[in-house]
Amino acid sequence: MGQDLREMFKKDSGTSKFQMREGHEKRFLERLETELPKQAKPSFYILKIAATVLVFLSVGIVGYNEWTKEDAIKTTVVEKNDPSKEKKGISFGDLSPDLKKVEDYYVTNINLELSLLEVSEENKILVDSFMDRLAELNTEYERLNSELNEIGPNDQTITALIKNLQLRLQLLQKLKRKLNELKSSKNEQVKKNTI
Repeated sequence: MGQDLREMFKKDSGTSKFQMREGHEKRFLERLETELPKQAKPSFYILKIAATVLVFLSVGIVGYNEWTKEDAIKTTVVEKNDPSKEKKGISFGDLSPDLKKVEDYYVTNINLELSLLEVSEENKILVDSFMDRLAELNTEYERLNSELNEIGPNDQTITALIKNLQLRLQLLQKLKRKLNELKSSKNEQVKKNTI
């Protein structure tokens, strides 16, 4: 019949006491050291780790760039004045500092909205149609600006220039809303498909 090993060890441990000779542990460690000496890590161990991290990082960056690479979309909606191409004529800044502030406000917000656009293959057609409309508004703005320089400042031209800037900003905000709607409907569709 089988014996319970636990019971045997309990009985055995109570009756006999094992003692090691003095210095046994020291001798064991010395012998262990002679048989298996510590191997010094190479001094360039950290460099290997750094090189590996660098390789993974660069592969990740290249992969991300390839993944997000998209066809270039012409997004020139507001052209910034280039000092080398300075036009001789009237600008908003010449008419009034307040008008210059209004123009700068709209131009800044238009550029901000453009920079926040998330263009992908799914929404490229929608974005292109809005960009075509913005290009038309930009051409109209340039025409109004040349009219301002030819005829001179008048309320109708100044109002038309400001309305043009407002329309461009509103158009970009509408595009942003449409893109958000498209994104949320796509997310809902994905949720329905997973259920």
